[in-house]
Amino acid sequence: MQAQTEAGPEKSGISEQSPTPPRPAVDPPADRLVEVAAGREVTAEVHGAVLGETPVLEIDRFNLWYGTKQALHRITMPIPHGKVTALVGPSGCGKSTLLRSVNRLNDLVASVRITGDMRLNGDSIYDPRMDVIELRKRMGMVFQKPNPFPMSIYENVVYSLRIDGENCRAVLDEVCEASLRGAALWDEVKDRLHESALGLSGGQQQRLCIARAIAAEPEVLLLDEPCSALDPIATGKVEDLIQELRGRYSVLIVTHNMQQASRTSDYTAFMYLGRLIEYGPTTDIFTKPILKETEAYVTGRFG
Repeated sequence: MQAQTEAGPEKSGISEQSPTPPRPAVDPPADRLVEVAAGREVTAEVHGAVLGETPVLEIDRFNLWYGTKQALHRITMPIPHGKVTALVGPSGCGKSTLLRSVNRLNDLVASVRITGDMRLNGDSIYDPRMDVIELRKRMGMVFQKPNPFPMSIYENVVYSLRIDGENCRAVLDEVCEASLRGAALWDEVKDRLHESALGLSGGQQQRLCIARAIAAEPEVLLLDEPCSALDPIATGKVEDLIQELRGRYSVLIVTHNMQQASRTSDYTAFMYLGRLIEYGPTTDIFTKPILKETEAYVTGRFG
């Protein structure tokens, strides 16, 4: 039997190595908001729950410039079908710009340039062949200030059907009542449908605008700070309405009010200087966000 010998480093030809020097301490991750303010790109934290939903709207690497100033930076986010999604962030962070891009209202600004895409139920919103008028019929839009048309309550609600050529009184009556009930306004106006909509209170006018929007059975309902011009009582009624619309409509709402976002939405996206920072279920965003920057914003430490 051949004897086995244990060779040391000098016998094996392997030189003895010096001990591995200790690794330097890893720097904590940089504050994303500081990175964004410095003009650097950051990766958004999108929670898995969002990605598990069926989207009604897909925003895909969307960029937008006003002239030479870039207002939106590679926004990629799905908007879930049948849910309420809130866009929050400091003033000037791009929330309303993103919302207005969904129905191409920014096309009206001559200096606007975009790259990327948005898809509404699979149809490219920015396809050159897309008929913008038809696209806007597929969406309902409600602005910050109530903007009822100077006509009767009834005609405000059925306006979208009128312009499509619907003149059957029974159909118009049915849609009017259903839409006003859907907007929690029927009981308040059913006896004065043919009076001017301009005679309604501010909160009633805003709910009328929502009734007008849902009369066309939109694929997505866009709300741009719908309560910013309303008193607390009217705001409460509109918030109750948004919760009632959940499930029947896909709602995308811009709000500067953190409590409103937490009360009314299923999902919340935090934006900062044109970037998406974090996006997830509203309960997670407000109680256990992934990012400390999100926590700082929703708890009121900045913004």
